[in-house]
Amino acid sequence: MGEANLLNQSTSVTYIRLGGLSVNQKVQMAVFAMFLTFYVLTLIGNILIVITIIYDHRLHTPMYFFLSNLSFIDVCHSTVTVPKMLIDTWSEEKLISFEACVTQMFFLHRFACTEIFLLTIMAYDRYMAICKPLQYMTVMNWKVCVLLAVALWMGGTIHSISLTSLTINCGPDEIDSFFCDVPQVIKLACTDTHIIEILIVSNSGLISVVCFVVLVVSYAVILVSLRQQISEGRRKPLSTCAAHLTIITHFLGHCIFIYSRPSTSLLEDKVVSVFSPLLPSS
Repeated sequence: MGEANLLNQSTSVTYIRLGGLSVNQKVQMAVFAMFLTFYVLTLIGNILIVITIIYDHRLHTPMYFFLSNLSFIDVCHSTVTVPKMLIDTWSEEKLISFEACVTQMFFLHRFACTEIFLLTIMAYDRYMAICKPLQYMTVMNWKVCVLLAVALWMGGTIHSISLTSLTINCGPDEIDSFFCDVPQVIKLACTDTHIIEILIVSNSGLISVVCFVVLVVSYAVILVSLRQQISEGRRKPLSTCAAHLTIITHFLGHCIFIYSRPSTSLLEDKVVSVFSPLLPSS
């Protein structure tokens, strides 16, 4: 009997059941309407930003180049999870194949990590523009901008591959989440996952914390520099910095909360996770 149970626990998982928000039909309809509204607004807003930047030659500057990348990433990041979440609000059995689950995790972390790197680069771009304006166009020329864009996309891809490679296809077939993410999926492993959880914290958690510290220090330096400028000249840089800081707090706050500690099944984790892809960063 013991051997049979062990064999059953080690059977490969074909489909994974996702935990929903509620079985109440009215709640499901409200959730669907909310998800759909946020998703449509995210798509329309970010696509309009990208189109405007492409066709308005006055916006062909490093800052708007990176902003268009951020908007594109927002569209991709939301599309990885939200359409499936919308479908699942009307499904009794919220199923996803293991292969689709791994694919979802790969692109989720690829876009998320790329966005973190991009926000860091945008902070450096603002630092050069505000603190060293005479050197700005020399340092942040188009060749450098393109190389930085390629580097951040490659960095996000490498990070995502390293995380998704930790998943193991055996054990239980249900996760308490609206979409597939590494901290929840590793719980399906039929072996001890303590070391894997440490790797996740040291990978995603460390990247989030380090980038957040770098960003805070960068904007602190910028704000100190702005104090030395004329009052009228401070307004535009301050508004830009305030917008960036809001984005950083929203996005990196979520990453630090989820990935800088061992995985748990708290209700707060589900709430933070579900709203992260819904709220745009640009």
